[in-house]
Amino acid sequence: MKTNQVSSNGASTLVVGPLPPAPDVPVDELAARLDSVRREMEADQVDAIVLTDVKNTQYFTDFRSFSWYFNSRPFFALITAQDLIIFAAGYEQAFIDGKPRAFSARYYDGYINEGATAVADTVRSLFKGKSPKIAIDYGEEMFGRGSLTLVDALRELSAGNTVTSASPTLWRVREVKTRFEAELKRTAFAICDDAFNQTIARAHIGITEYEMWRMMQAQNFLNGADSGDPFPLIFSKGDFTYGRPPSSRCLEDGHYIWSDFRATYGGYSADRNRIARAGDPAAWERDTYKAIRELTIEYCNAVRPGMTCSEVFAIGSKLWEPWEAGNKFAFQTPSSLSRRYGHSSGFDIVEVPSLGPYDHTVIKPGMILHIEPKLQRDGAVFQCEEAFYVLEDGIEFLAPLSPEELPIIR
Repeated sequence: MKTNQVSSNGASTLVVGPLPPAPDVPVDELAARLDSVRREMEADQVDAIVLTDVKNTQYFTDFRSFSWYFNSRPFFALITAQDLIIFAAGYEQAFIDGKPRAFSARYYDGYINEGATAVADTVRSLFKGKSPKIAIDYGEEMFGRGSLTLVDALRELSAGNTVTSASPTLWRVREVKTRFEAELKRTAFAICDDAFNQTIARAHIGITEYEMWRMMQAQNFLNGADSGDPFPLIFSKGDFTYGRPPSSRCLEDGHYIWSDFRATYGGYSADRNRIARAGDPAAWERDTYKAIRELTIEYCNAVRPGMTCSEVFAIGSKLWEPWEAGNKFAFQTPSSLSRRYGHSSGFDIVEVPSLGPYDHTVIKPGMILHIEPKLQRDGAVFQCEEAFYVLEDGIEFLAPLSPEELPIIR
């Protein structure tokens, strides 16, 4: 869908896109994921993994339910060498039985404690008096559902009375994406890019952050997003606080608009930064925007499989050196652990690895990486986040490159 990035009279309207719902994950792909995690479990000498994170459960089962969003009757999942089991409240049975599934299901009557007990009882039954090594998906970049009842019950069953983190095992599987996954990401980026362009075309000086944010969030869904967590969208002339929710601040000439999307398609998120300016920029602003855009693209094209994340960071540091005085890390010390130029993504907005100096993960074909250096200078912000799929011999961008010219609202 082609849209004008420079606003006119605001007469355009929100458009409902024709995008169909995301397809089911192919059966052979689900089987490959399960085979892969079982190989990694064997390598780590893990006998059972308990899944509590919605994204992990969906990744291995392709099961989706609006009941994910209730805390009282949660879903859990269990992976062993022979089994993939989902645990759900009893009222989910009709829905689960309504189509063939890549898993078996067990049901509990009650709330979170009863669900946790059902998981522990099943582990006890499957291992019949043995003490398996059990891991749970609590760890880096994973946001599993916490339950002391579950953890305590698993500790009693596990070898050495210790439950370990499953996140290293799971990330070794999830960090490499198939072409099917990459295409879902591509669609998610298109949804958000179009929403930004459509909203910029309707915006005007005087609009509030909250009004513009509502329009953009609504347009994401109209374009085909299947979910969308609240995302930041802010106006500023130098007082950028990037996690701030939208407010009643009105757009003024000279403001920069910064947004960072969260919408998903098929569960795959579009972490995609876009910027625009209110009113005509000065020549130095246009030139700086173009320079940061070109630098970001050059940086992306330098990435090759076999490099480590720390080596990729070093390339970025060299490219960024002329801009170092105003870069996004100016408030951090050079040795900061959170210093990085980008990251991976998939189901989650941010996934491991990080393109930072302390991450020595080897870049592999199939990874999806984001590069997003940010420059703040004289009240303006310049950022052109680009996302790409790592190939055997290079990269493939998953979204159109940031516009050649700085988008303007009048």
